Amino acid sequence: QVQLVESGGGLVQAGGSLRLSCAASGRTFSSYAMGWFRQAPGKEREFVAASTWSGGSTYYADSVKGRFTISRDNAKNTVYLQMNSLKPEDTAVYYCAANHNIWNLTSGYWGQGTQVTVSS
Repeated sequence: QVQLVESGGGLVQAGGSLRLSCAASGRTFSSYAMGWFRQAPGKEREFVAASTWSGGSTYYADSVKGRFTISRDNAKNTVYLQMNSLKPEDTAVYYCAANHNIWNLTSGYWGQGTQVTVSS
């Protein structure tokens, strides 16, 4: 069982930056692939970024590539999402997810989400 708690969301102007954190419980955090997803009002949840258990491989949606960076600190049981050059279209609730299989994150554990609002 893994419990995930996101933090770091808030209101920021376009062009600004935020860093989201996702703290995980459980001793086996380092064995899980981790990912970030987001859901904007009236839209389906979409993939943002993912990291293998070691952090050695990362993947990004085209819409955030070059602006967002996923990283993890297994000693702290935490995964981060550094978001730079934010745009109003990045406004959404951001969720972290965990699963042993990086290609099946949506079937794993989820956090409760944190709101990110980017004003123009």
